[in-house]
Amino acid sequence: MQPDLPPTDDTQTRHDQHGRYPQALTVEDFQHNLAAVHARIQAACERAGRDPRDVRLLPVSKTMDESRIRLAYAAGCRLLGENKVQEAQRKWEGTTDLTDLRWSVIGHLQTNKAKVVARFASEFQALDSLRVAEALDRRLQAEGRSLDVFVQVNTSGEPSKYGLPPEEAAAFVRAMPAFTALRVRGLMTLALFSSEAVRVRQCFVMLRGLREQLRQDAPAGVALDELSMGMSGDFEIAIEEGATVVRVGQAIFGARALPDSHYWPTGE
Repeated sequence: MQPDLPPTDDTQTRHDQHGRYPQALTVEDFQHNLAAVHARIQAACERAGRDPRDVRLLPVSKTMDESRIRLAYAAGCRLLGENKVQEAQRKWEGTTDLTDLRWSVIGHLQTNKAKVVARFASEFQALDSLRVAEALDRRLQAEGRSLDVFVQVNTSGEPSKYGLPPEEAAAFVRAMPAFTALRVRGLMTLALFSSEAVRVRQCFVMLRGLREQLRQDAPAGVALDELSMGMSGDFEIAIEEGATVVRVGQAIFGARALPDSHYWPTGE
């Protein structure tokens, strides 16, 4: 079990930078931005007494075109996150010559898109439905593949966000062994988008606490080692609360042209 993390309540969000990050337009821009993000990860780990090697950076390339993806690849990115399945599929098909580039789907999935994810994704971070689990499992078995998945939990209580209510997570995890092509790796959440760091932190504290509860009677074969939480404006707080995966888009690629609502559909 991970030891209690030291208090670091003075860390603030960087949500004031949202929509203002400069565009990365060259390999050097990407290298600079990746180095800056890794430095932020390092500093957050030092504050929390953690090893930076225990935190995986997932660059998120949503809305970015293939040319920008190729620049990110040249700068060293080998796993990219995408919200929309069709967009991810298009990018995967356009970059098949980059044979070691892998894709993580991190947005809401409808059952009719499960066959697409089963075909190309190496990771799915937004599992919150048994119907989707069944559809993914069936399609993966047909493809002869398996898939790493994270169970998404709604820790903010916002009806506009997808994810299981925390009180439903235990029953959901207990059902996972029925889907043999799905490898449960951990939990994922989206925190409140707020400048109030204490409210953002509480979302991450809740997910970490839930993970510890679920670990006590997790079924055999279900690993809950990973916590995917934190984005460009709040990943330092997430790391201080135990994140093992941080999903960072704008701080690497630059601000996006389309609004967040286009890529984070509401749960209503």
